[in-house]
Amino acid sequence: MTVLLGIDLGDRRIGVATGDTATGAVRPLLTLRRGTPQQDAEAIGRICAERHAERVVVGLPLKLDGSDSEQTERTRDWAGQVAYALDLPLTLRDERHTSAQAEARMGRVPRGRSGGAPSAAARDAWRARIDREAAAGIVQRELDALAGREVSS
Repeated sequence: MTVLLGIDLGDRRIGVATGDTATGAVRPLLTLRRGTPQQDAEAIGRICAERHAERVVVGLPLKLDGSDSEQTERTRDWAGQVAYALDLPLTLRDERHTSAQAEARMGRVPRGRSGGAPSAAARDAWRARIDREAAAGIVQRELDALAGREVSS
């Protein structure tokens, strides 16, 4: 059995999820606030230790046509720095559509208590949940690839 830690890297937040190769179970975990790559690696390292994760899977934000973008290169740079600090195997996995799929599953951000627009805190909490759900989608894609069930985006 191998536990995977999935990462949905954003400009301000990092969505985190786990996956288990033995059972195929995937679970959204938490959302971290981005720091420096070293700070991010320390936080991710603590989570890996707590969850006994043996591998990290980072979502790679490719363009819809599969080509690289500036964000793709920034993600690769970040992943390289984090992998070096973690000293764990790190895989990059195509993350196209994972956030959109998470949003479709969860629906729109809920209205405020009085029926009006949601508060800034509610929007932030909803966005953080989307990040966790997207990380779960990344882990699921990795599990599918490992099991030979990979499907294209």
